[in-house]
Amino acid sequence: MSKKLNIILLSFCFFFSSSYFSHAQVSVSPATFRAEDEITITYDATQGTSGLRGAGKVYMHAGVILDSETGTSWSNVVGNWGKDDGIGLMTSLGNDKWSIKLVPRTYFNVPTQRIYRIGMVFRNADGSREGKNAQNGDIFLQVAFSGLSMQIVSPAQRPYFAFPNENFEVKAESNTQATFTLLVNERQVKEENGTTITHTVNAGTTHGSIKIIAKNASTTITDSFTYSILPPQVIAPLPTNVKDGINYIDDKTVVLVLFAPQKKFVYAIGDFNDWQANQQSFMHITPDKNRFWLRLENLEPKKEYVFQYLIDGNIRIGDPYAEKILDPENDKFIENFVYPNPTPYPTGKTTGLASVLQTAQTPYQWKTNNFQRPNPQDLVIYELHLRDFSTTHNYQAVIDSLDYLKKLGVNAIELMPIQEFEGNDSWGYNPIYYFAPDKYYGTKEMLKNFIDKAHEKGFAVILDIVLNHNFGQSPLVQMYWDSKTRKPAVGNPYFNPDATHPFNVGYDFNHESQAVKDLVKRVNQFWLTEYKIDGFRFDLSKGFTQRNNPTNEAAWSAYDASRIATWKRIYDEIREIDNSAYVILEHFAQNSEEMELANYGMLLWGNMNDGFSKAVQGISNSIEGSTYLQRGWQQPHLIAYMESHDEERLMFRALDGGQSADNYNIKNLPTALERMKLAAAFYFTMQGAKMIWQFGELGYDVSINQNGRTGRKPIRWEYAQNPDRQKLYKTYAALIRLKTLPETAEALRSKNSQLIERNLGLEKQFILQSPSVSMVVLGNFGLQNKDFQISFPNAGTWYDYFTGESIEVLDKEANLFLSRGQFHILTNKKLPTPEKGLVPWTLASKVVAVQDAQYGNSILIYPNPAHSQVQIRFSQPIKGTVKVNLKEISGKTLKTWQFNLLNEHESIDLQGINSGFYFMEIVQEGKSVVKKLVVE
Repeated sequence: MSKKLNIILLSFCFFFSSSYFSHAQVSVSPATFRAEDEITITYDATQGTSGLRGAGKVYMHAGVILDSETGTSWSNVVGNWGKDDGIGLMTSLGNDKWSIKLVPRTYFNVPTQRIYRIGMVFRNADGSREGKNAQNGDIFLQVAFSGLSMQIVSPAQRPYFAFPNENFEVKAESNTQATFTLLVNERQVKEENGTTITHTVNAGTTHGSIKIIAKNASTTITDSFTYSILPPQVIAPLPTNVKDGINYIDDKTVVLVLFAPQKKFVYAIGDFNDWQANQQSFMHITPDKNRFWLRLENLEPKKEYVFQYLIDGNIRIGDPYAEKILDPENDKFIENFVYPNPTPYPTGKTTGLASVLQTAQTPYQWKTNNFQRPNPQDLVIYELHLRDFSTTHNYQAVIDSLDYLKKLGVNAIELMPIQEFEGNDSWGYNPIYYFAPDKYYGTKEMLKNFIDKAHEKGFAVILDIVLNHNFGQSPLVQMYWDSKTRKPAVGNPYFNPDATHPFNVGYDFNHESQAVKDLVKRVNQFWLTEYKIDGFRFDLSKGFTQRNNPTNEAAWSAYDASRIATWKRIYDEIREIDNSAYVILEHFAQNSEEMELANYGMLLWGNMNDGFSKAVQGISNSIEGSTYLQRGWQQPHLIAYMESHDEERLMFRALDGGQSADNYNIKNLPTALERMKLAAAFYFTMQGAKMIWQFGELGYDVSINQNGRTGRKPIRWEYAQNPDRQKLYKTYAALIRLKTLPETAEALRSKNSQLIERNLGLEKQFILQSPSVSMVVLGNFGLQNKDFQISFPNAGTWYDYFTGESIEVLDKEANLFLSRGQFHILTNKKLPTPEKGLVPWTLASKVVAVQDAQYGNSILIYPNPAHSQVQIRFSQPIKGTVKVNLKEISGKTLKTWQFNLLNEHESIDLQGINSGFYFMEIVQEGKSVVKKLVVE
């Protein structure tokens, strides 16, 4: 095959490769239509680039192609980009599907000229987000000609590649009766009347051409294609010690291996052969027909070579195991300071994503080699999304923030997905290449440096990984795409054509397929060994099932023995590689299933956002289920959280929906911040691993839905300079410190605990007991100041953690006055006190005694309301000293009177006491009572 012919053939391949996925996200009814027909165009925002998933409005921005059947230049464009003016507005069908009805000729105002194609992209109302095809290109629909139309339907691939002397079928169809003439290499071999023509062609040994002419009384139409003869295919086993992907043999030699069962042939094309599909780039096939391989020699050491696989003549992909991917559409938007000296894309030589190989790479020199991971139940994880953490969205920004995180007290950093995903501006749950770090965050050396620095400062690094599904630009999806059904082909080795569960996005992996098992094992091994990752958070782990419940969430969540077996296998594989790596599941299945997985060693996310959100807002709530013990588990493997990337922010809920009463309003910023401290006091003192969503420690108050759920959010580092928010940060730090203080670390692992929730959850108490120290956490989540009935593990002296104050508890059951929003952490041993002034609360009394109901009924204060004087009358004889404390609502003692009662009543002088609402605490011989008093 001549070099000139190779270039011509590749130019054909470019066209068919670029349009191969063009309709993955668009359907049209009727499927074949003319310019005069009314059609319905339906757009699926979850497909293609999926840039409009979750959009509130979707517009179609479209034009027509008037020059040829393969043209791409738009004319008569309909739509005003960025304007919410209704032109091109689509109708929501639910589930991220949108439709629009139109008649092409009238919609695009083309009265008579022939319309060959309709080109389109989709956008949100302000044009800040768009939806394109899987390769981030325009989407095209072919328009049938109003008169005679005809096309070759078989073979579907253009150009066609055939082995020497291969027989292949040629078939053409027309929309009406016609006379067909079929020519092979410009020689007529068949003529037939009707609406179809079929013929078997022998390819011979040289390239050729097929032309079909369809003619009726008024019209003649021609369609044609070329075919090429493939080189002889070498059948040979894999060389020893190679595996799927790029195998570096020495500084000048590489063996490429592609797992591609059901495929006919593969070329390895790239910089190393000037992108030529010739005999030298034609890959060998293994005897089982599952793998293709090629040995590349005489490579230049350290030089980067860009390459792809050209499969069956019309699919071009990067190597699925490549560690660097080039994206011609998105790489150009990555700043040089984020990714310096990017590898240039071979524009004009290929299209689509391409992979990079490089021999003799300089290995990273790890400086921290003895990092000790925290015990799983002691983890305090900081979940972080690089895009929304810093304006530079790179690893250096996190390195620069390690001291900030260290002072906060976290000991693990969980990165939202960083493996190559579609586009740049994304949460990362649309993965395509699992072995390549996405360049939008930096180079692989920068990533390793971040992990190294994190380990040096005592942080574990956990990778959020997405193995439930793949997206359209994935080489695995592209290899096995069925363009007719617009889904992965039936019988492919990786994917379910239709997802087995209702929460799927992208294309659902079949985790019982051996190919997927092998891939998952390789992915986990790679990141644990190459990057020294400390563990994984597996996204949508409940989706790892072949039990088919595509629409029934309850059935999907039920106990699934096959899913459990899959996860135990993956866990065992990971532990064989690294026997202390964390395996964290986002599971949310039936409790019995989660308990079995926890007992096996896995950690599981526990979503407590709803309960804590309502608690912060002052709404009836429960936080029961925040510990593994409350769920009946044997192992402390629950990671309960108040916030995550996927949940609404507590501060937003407080400011948006906080309750109010009298002069107390949770929607006020200072009050909302105090409510966050209140919630945190309970959250961090409960047993088990903890997780903070980024900036939650500063009271981040931007809604998850601002700019779309997964859209870019404002970065609020200025919050760290706000004194009130800084106190919240320091309060978080003080609470986290309890997990590491020698005196309390044992207590926070104790199984002896009790959560008491009263008054619809607005009054909470958490009791934790251990041989080292016992702890009582009290909190008033309600809107009223009130006495709290408290259960203490024992009488004696108890110390307030934040103030260092002490109280004497005379009985295990006692009362303590708490203002709304007030909380205390009381311990029976004095602990190192945090910085003063972090919380506004002091203890209402130095003595907490049992409040005797009979004693309280025997005391009367009058008049009430009072002015300058109030009387206290005792209906029973009293002996000994009586102490009366006049307290503000906050619990602060304003004045104390002490006397030995000689009569049945005593006068109390209120001169100098301002008008207002007060409490009078009357204490005598271990008994106490609190009475309300209004001074006018």
